[in-house]
Amino acid sequence: MRFLALVLFATYVHGFKLPFEVHVVSNQRRDVTGQSVNVNNGSVRITNTLNSVYISNITLGGQSIPVMLDTGSSDLWVTGTVPNSVDTKKSTKLEYAVGEAAGDIFTADLTFDNYTVKSQAFLLVANASGFSTNIVAQGYNGLMGLGPNTGSLVRKELDAKDSAGDAVMNRIFELNQTSQNYITFMLDRRGDPGSNITGQITISEVVAGYESILQQPKLSVVTVPDLTDEDQHWQIYTDKNGVIGPDGQPIVTESIVPKSPDGQLVAVFDSGYTLPQVPRAMSDAIYGRVQGAEWNVANAVWTVPCTQMLNISFVFGGTTFPIHPLDTVSSDFGLTDSNGNPVCAGVFQPITSAFSLLGEYDIILGMGFLRNTYTLIDFANFVSTSTTDTGKPFVQMLPVTNVQSAHTDFVNVRMNGVDSTGAASQALVPASEGQSSPVSKEEKEKLLAAKVLSRWPYILMGSLVLFFALVGFCIWRFCCRRRCAARKAAKAKKMQSNVQMEPIGSYKALDDVNSPYMSSYASHSDVFSDKYKSNHV
Repeated sequence: MRFLALVLFATYVHGFKLPFEVHVVSNQRRDVTGQSVNVNNGSVRITNTLNSVYISNITLGGQSIPVMLDTGSSDLWVTGTVPNSVDTKKSTKLEYAVGEAAGDIFTADLTFDNYTVKSQAFLLVANASGFSTNIVAQGYNGLMGLGPNTGSLVRKELDAKDSAGDAVMNRIFELNQTSQNYITFMLDRRGDPGSNITGQITISEVVAGYESILQQPKLSVVTVPDLTDEDQHWQIYTDKNGVIGPDGQPIVTESIVPKSPDGQLVAVFDSGYTLPQVPRAMSDAIYGRVQGAEWNVANAVWTVPCTQMLNISFVFGGTTFPIHPLDTVSSDFGLTDSNGNPVCAGVFQPITSAFSLLGEYDIILGMGFLRNTYTLIDFANFVSTSTTDTGKPFVQMLPVTNVQSAHTDFVNVRMNGVDSTGAASQALVPASEGQSSPVSKEEKEKLLAAKVLSRWPYILMGSLVLFFALVGFCIWRFCCRRRCAARKAAKAKKMQSNVQMEPIGSYKALDDVNSPYMSSYASHSDVFSDKYKSNHV
């Protein structure tokens, strides 16, 4: 019991937040300046930096600040200075895979998409040099988490009764009690001449022309146990065998999430991840059969020829979501093979640093997936004060990638307009000849630990059952001993009451003729004397 409690405590304290990974090979960027730009009624523009970062503007303390939008976390942090802000005298640290954001917690008025909340808590990061990527060069000065409120560490540092610490979207929905608690967003793709998508985000309304998303299946959010609600994310089940590989066949992978339906995986939607994270066997199935594929040890990704077209798809709620081949194989990272030739990165990367030791999810679907969907996330009763949207949270998605158009785009961009997808060099090698990426010792240890820790609710329940069983057994034995002792005492008392004995003070001397013993003796003597006399008279 004590060991299990320590393990759970350590996991809670040091539990990672879903990080964002950004690998930029150019200093070119799209600046986001001025106030947030409405592209449609109620829509806020999302700007794309090299398909690696998606940014919108907020107004904090009267100052416009470009921030990365991250559905995988829940806190707001910014760098630099914020006018008209108030120091709460508290501090915290947010950890990501590429560094940490540490600083003091301040409050200031915040405006986003025409909604203004008073005294919004945020983390003011004095020094962002600890990140492995230059966030300013990529066009943003902070990050706004769009995840569930329970994931906010700023909120945990402040008084639980102080709503200023709630996540930004939670605060907005608390103000907007007459509408549904949902956001929608779509991400554009740079380097795709055939795309007409404009990156944008909305609150409690849908983008014009995409109203059909409201008729899509409502996919229930898979919740985590209350004890680990800090790790709650926007996660849902895939359909059974819901990942289709480049050969058109399902990629069968076993879920690490306890009680997952057979053949289904738990997928997190995280706009802060550049490269989607999938089980290693799935990544190998996508890229390991490509001719000329190599495993890049330094970047922990597969590399393949940039002309290799790979079509994969995901299935949720009976709807197929094709992935654009420009998103399956990316040319944004400037990689080379072992001979120094330019190659492209396999975007669906084996999950390592973000591996769920508690077995809460299998896949993190980042930007490479989300560019292919129009996504609606309904917070529902995750907003505790909601009076109109009181159901359970769910996700709705609409496919936005047309397979035929995507094929044409890929041919124009990667093949200079000459369709060679039918060439022998494009054919996948037989599955028996496919390559597998190496599994490190650390990853093996994580997999082993996950098999144990992911079952912690059952281990905890079993430990509690065993504990109470032992306590019950001890109590039963104690009661049995007491009952046994009581029965013995009662029996002894009964035997004592049946014994007729004179008190010690009433004993008579043996020669006392008044003694009952002497009287008895005398009577027997008289009888004997009488018999003797009668026989001899």
